[in-house]
Amino acid sequence: MLQQTQVATVIPYFERFVRRFPDLGSLAEAPIDEVLHHWSGLGYYARARNLHRCARQVVHDHGGVLPNSPAALAQLPGIGRSTAAAIRALSANERHPILDGNVKRVLARWFAVRGWPGSARVTARLWALSESVTPRERVAGYTQAIMDLGATLCTRRAPRCGQCPVAAGCAARRRGLTAKVPAPRPVRTRPLRSVCMLVLTCGDRVLLERRPAAGIWGGLWGFPEFSDQGRARDWLGSRSLGSTVIEAGRRLRHGFTHFELDITPLIATLSAQPESMEVGQWLWYNPTEPVRLGLAAPVAALIRTLVPTVGSVAH
Repeated sequence: MLQQTQVATVIPYFERFVRRFPDLGSLAEAPIDEVLHHWSGLGYYARARNLHRCARQVVHDHGGVLPNSPAALAQLPGIGRSTAAAIRALSANERHPILDGNVKRVLARWFAVRGWPGSARVTARLWALSESVTPRERVAGYTQAIMDLGATLCTRRAPRCGQCPVAAGCAARRRGLTAKVPAPRPVRTRPLRSVCMLVLTCGDRVLLERRPAAGIWGGLWGFPEFSDQGRARDWLGSRSLGSTVIEAGRRLRHGFTHFELDITPLIATLSAQPESMEVGQWLWYNPTEPVRLGLAAPVAALIRTLVPTVGSVAH
């Protein structure tokens, strides 16, 4: 959860998640919809899907026990080189260098490494430096300490150098480079995309479809999407859903890492619920009696504001 998300945001999600899934077995047995439900709002949903797949693979292939080598750990879904190393360093006090985002920043400043840490050249340099400074004793303490140093003192903006216990040896501080090292990600203009979401209601229910596993909001439930109102009308007509009036609601903008998404809700109402759409990838969802589903934040927001009789959506 801490990958690409700040600690303050993660804490309540983590506490709810481990209450519901206290061990690998309970996570492996849970349906993916419930796992995504407990992740709803955190974003980067591939992390939740990988965590679920990882738990199932460990239970199925390893008897419910995590492998004890970084190489074997790194073969599991969602676990890369640094995470595998951290697991063994923290749980078994084994010497394995790590390189998460906080550690990259600490090492880049300590050694005054120029450039963006996401580039292949700088990443390779930082891995070599992480290997060189990782001690052979008290590895678990060191690993936790360097991550915490980056998270609490050696922050991206306004680092608290006056409180840093190793500031005296920091090359970036000596050279007045703490504001420039590490270099930020090269600026890219995020393109704007537009989509229409069909909010099809029937009484106190709204039609949702499961999104494909790949792509944005993978595996979550959402509204049928179309490029324009005409295609939405054609879709309704092709399914003989009766005469419905589509009303365009207020647009909503949602930001992703690589693009901005403009969402136009198209609101339509049916007088009777078609039985044929209750199975498979479709679900008539009652927000007043919600089942545990993974809903992307904009979808949950639209349900709260656009579907009649809705009080709140459970998270």
